[in-house]
Amino acid sequence: MRQDRREFLQVSLAAGALLATRAHASEDRAKAAKPLDVLVFGGTGLIGPPLVEALLARGHKVVIFNRGKTKADLFPDLERIKGDRDPSKDEGVKGLEGRKFDLVFDDTGYYPRHVKTSSEILAKAGSGHIVYVSSISAYAKNEAVGADETAELGTMPDPTVETMGPQYEFYGPLKVLCEKAAEAAFPGKCTIVRPGYIVGPGDGSDRFTYWPLRFQRGGKILVPGDPTDPIQVIDVRDLADLMVKLGESRTTGAFNACGPREKLAWGKVIEECQKASTAKDISVRWVKTADLEKLGPLNFPIWAPFEGESKGFHTWSNARAVQAGLTFRPIDVTIRDTLAWFATLPEERRGKLRAGLTPEQEAEALAKLG
Repeated sequence: MRQDRREFLQVSLAAGALLATRAHASEDRAKAAKPLDVLVFGGTGLIGPPLVEALLARGHKVVIFNRGKTKADLFPDLERIKGDRDPSKDEGVKGLEGRKFDLVFDDTGYYPRHVKTSSEILAKAGSGHIVYVSSISAYAKNEAVGADETAELGTMPDPTVETMGPQYEFYGPLKVLCEKAAEAAFPGKCTIVRPGYIVGPGDGSDRFTYWPLRFQRGGKILVPGDPTDPIQVIDVRDLADLMVKLGESRTTGAFNACGPREKLAWGKVIEECQKASTAKDISVRWVKTADLEKLGPLNFPIWAPFEGESKGFHTWSNARAVQAGLTFRPIDVTIRDTLAWFATLPEERRGKLRAGLTPEQEAEALAKLG
């Protein structure tokens, strides 16, 4: 992926701005009234780094539990408990036995057996409170516009299955079972956070990242739906701040972590992607939902049709989370910071996006549209 001098300078400036923003955020966070002993599962993936940074900025003592395989050099000064969420593995969760923490953050639990075992060990030792990160996919349906945390949750025929399914159809129901496992181990001491699409620096899925990167490439860009379609995303740093607030206050219950506070139009996201681009020749070709079928199966990440079974997918109520302290960065900040972060990745990784249309797929679809 080559960069001309103008693009290089813009990315360099953006990277510098990103570092300054992170430093400023740490300086602005006041120290907590009482430092807590905190356990973070993972700590080196998407949610982990900004969560750990937020906790450290508040003056808490953080211990990380993970396998030591991802970004093992991150946070070298913190205590690490090496283990595996699967208790049947050799090392499993034995390192947690007898360890007591004021606060536990579990953002890596995908299977209820894993969450049950680790939660019960920590609760038995006297740990005080757990914040479990679930998903907006925990809900059974997405048709209703503006639904809240009281909506029906997903179920699955066999709760002992430990696979996401061919189309990830069990991802949501498994998260529901994980929620129940955490709540059962920590009755009256459990917070459930259900984020929507988590975006921003560190997001290796490329689902949101595809769009600002696509505008960086320039040319004619195929965009699905209508500019007025709603879209909901949550910057990972805003999610981390919410998790810390909920954990410190021991606030119980479930919270939809979706953003922003007011409706975000899909067209606004596309507009900001174009503004952030260094490309000179950009044109956008909108394709209405009804006309997409003519183009065959295409992977348009993040966006979902504002109709039928997915009409409510990007309209979940976040009123409870906002009341509890959820705040939002402007979408243009998330876009520019995402571009700056992506520019720091190895060239080989930058050349292989994990979501969105390939240039060939997009060209073929545009040719069909004429």
